[in-house]
Amino acid sequence: MGFVDAFWQPGYAMKSFFKIIAFLILPFCYSYVNKNVPLKSLFAVKRKGMIHAVLMAAGVYVFILACYFTIGNFFDFSQVTGALNKNVGVNKENFVFIAIYISFVNSLLEEFFFRGFVFMNLRKLASRKFAYLVSSLAFAIYHVAMMADWFSIGLFLLLLAALIAAGFLFNRLNEKQGNIYTSWFVHMFANFSINTVGFILFGIL
Repeated sequence: MGFVDAFWQPGYAMKSFFKIIAFLILPFCYSYVNKNVPLKSLFAVKRKGMIHAVLMAAGVYVFILACYFTIGNFFDFSQVTGALNKNVGVNKENFVFIAIYISFVNSLLEEFFFRGFVFMNLRKLASRKFAYLVSSLAFAIYHVAMMADWFSIGLFLLLLAALIAAGFLFNRLNEKQGNIYTSWFVHMFANFSINTVGFILFGIL
């Protein structure tokens, strides 16, 4: 997927098609072959953690938007919309539909792959620290290819550090609950806030 984002750069529909194969279908195929890597338990619902997840998700939404409105003026976001249009064909006309997909489907794919398939299984097969490191770094590096020419170097490094930290947080949330719903809710609302910024940058809001 890093190659698809950084070098091939197909349209968003084609990119999403390959992502579903890489992040969903292939892990399930691997789990079917290797019984030591179960995946069904990742979707077990536990009510106890749901309220906490929703409250944390709402807090993340407010926090990200607050950061944008308070320190956003110190960074140049002018390249973002142009890069999105040039690289994957995202523009003002289709951004609403893509924002819905990113918030609900794309966030679930990433949580299932990086936190469920990678982290939750790797911590059983290797060490806990190794699982945290691999999952968080893979999550951040994957997004590097996607955002390489979106921002200035300062903002890019800040976002990279934030992605690594987010990876550690998401892993911790799932480790406590034993499923991927908690981190999915938080990830979903983080995407809601980022998409809200996108609506502003595209001039929709």
